[in-house]
Amino acid sequence: MSLDTETGATELSDTTGPLAITEAAMETVVGIRDSEEEGDALLLRIEITGTRGREFVYDLSFATREEVGTGHHVYRLEGLGIAIEDDSVERLTGAELDVPSNSSQGGLVIRNPNTPKLFDGADLELTGELPEKVSQLLEERINPMLATHGGFAQLIGVDDDKNVYVNMGGGCQGCAASALTLRAGIRQSIMDEIPEVSDVIDATDHDSGENPFYS
Repeated sequence: MSLDTETGATELSDTTGPLAITEAAMETVVGIRDSEEEGDALLLRIEITGTRGREFVYDLSFATREEVGTGHHVYRLEGLGIAIEDDSVERLTGAELDVPSNSSQGGLVIRNPNTPKLFDGADLELTGELPEKVSQLLEERINPMLATHGGFAQLIGVDDDKNVYVNMGGGCQGCAASALTLRAGIRQSIMDEIPEVSDVIDATDHDSGENPFYS
């Protein structure tokens, strides 16, 4: 990629980018692009604009080279110019733009192996001893998110080796997804936010509840 210093336009070259595009998605995107007034002069601009639960929220639009300007990773795939906003590049690395698996659905989907950090961008100062820090994190950050699914997480205790024991209740107890929630979200987030924690252990009795999965 190079920049024309006189016009500010981004010059494209065929190169490897963070996002791949399937053949079906490429056909869809090019078809839409070619229906626009400026046609093949447009780039597909992609940006991560936020998060929704454990998924990113994306904005896809067409823009000219002049409109894209700087601040983007720009490359070309099979004649399609692509511009990914710089802050989104790392989070889109390895992702793929595709059409929905259900042929009755329209539009495009981004299949992304990357997921948002549970507390990405959150500013929370944790104070006190280790149990107090964990309780504060659960109360102020984790439980408000779990509450949207009718669940909550509760600190059971901390042992001498700094292992944290957490119980999941409400809609989380007996739910087959709760163990995944603990492993993929809560466990990693507690260990990221409180580095002295050795491990986070699920102490939930998953044989109880409406949907036990250990029985």
